[in-house]
Amino acid sequence: MNAMFSPSLMCMDLTKFKQQINALNTRATFYHVDIMDGHYVKNITLSPFFIQQLKKIATIPVDVHLMCERPEDIIPLCLDAGADIISFHPETAGNKIFRLIQEIKEAGKQVGVVLNPSEPIEMVNEYIHLLDKITIMSVDPGFAGQKFIPETLNKIRRLKTLRDEQHYHYLLEIDGSCNPKTFKTVAASGVDVFIVGTSGLFSLDTNIEKAWDKMIEIFQRETADLTLA
Repeated sequence: MNAMFSPSLMCMDLTKFKQQINALNTRATFYHVDIMDGHYVKNITLSPFFIQQLKKIATIPVDVHLMCERPEDIIPLCLDAGADIISFHPETAGNKIFRLIQEIKEAGKQVGVVLNPSEPIEMVNEYIHLLDKITIMSVDPGFAGQKFIPETLNKIRRLKTLRDEQHYHYLLEIDGSCNPKTFKTVAASGVDVFIVGTSGLFSLDTNIEKAWDKMIEIFQRETADLTLA
């Protein structure tokens, strides 16, 4: 499987919204939309309304990452807005995890969970077979521009081995500081999807097409001696 890239739209230039989305439609695999409620993390970013507007021109799946204390309140809004994939932090769902997974799947959408740097993969043992995607945070959630935590790659490796052994179908995704400094190390872990934000994509050029081309050139150069499966 070739590397897939998911631009984090909280990092985009919203004054160029339509222009950048039209360009990314033919380049990216997913759009990553962070929804933060100001409680689970001390930040407030995008919203179901943003998803609704994005879906008017997006031609690739919209992948929503909920950083909210009550995902059960936000999931229906995201489904109504047109989200294609919804991921939440399992510790916020408590005894509602199976119900939330079922709600998302019954709507015909894909479901994922997100593990923070300090959280073990054992947290998802009971329902891992139901997941379409597992996102590993390589920084603490909430803010862009944090320092990469290399220990998180151990989880990627273990989850990839487990997927191969048990024939699970989830994608493995990494979120946080995916950029020229970390591309090679992250790619070597066996991850499928790279979420790219300011340092990985949007700061490379003010023209998003040129920024994307630069990102791909850097990625290919940094990973040239790796075999990406």
